[in-house]
Amino acid sequence: MGLTGLWIRTLHDGLVRADQVIGIESHSTPELAGKPPHWLLNVVLAVPTGSGDRNGWDVTALHRTLAQSSTEATDAPVELAKLLAELGTSTACGVLTAKTERSGTVRFAFEPFEVPAPV
Repeated sequence: MGLTGLWIRTLHDGLVRADQVIGIESHSTPELAGKPPHWLLNVVLAVPTGSGDRNGWDVTALHRTLAQSSTEATDAPVELAKLLAELGTSTACGVLTAKTERSGTVRFAFEPFEVPAPV
């Protein structure tokens, strides 16, 4: 039991292992040069990342985007947390993907890994 066999597909960064997720958030990007803002569904990972400039170094948690939509997906963080809790109590192994529908709603799909038949 646990989430070590469960992977989450990010929008652009590949896969992250679900047991590394320490937070789930949804937030809006700023409007830039006439482009409308987008809503992002992110997971926060238990991995520090840093950046700096001449004024110093800043260390923060690593965020990875799972989905982007034109409207706020208000239920998506809770739905993802529920799904991770459900899958964490089983022996599920596979990939979880967030999919944005035209309405802006974020849905989750789970694709289990195929287990080869014993030889």
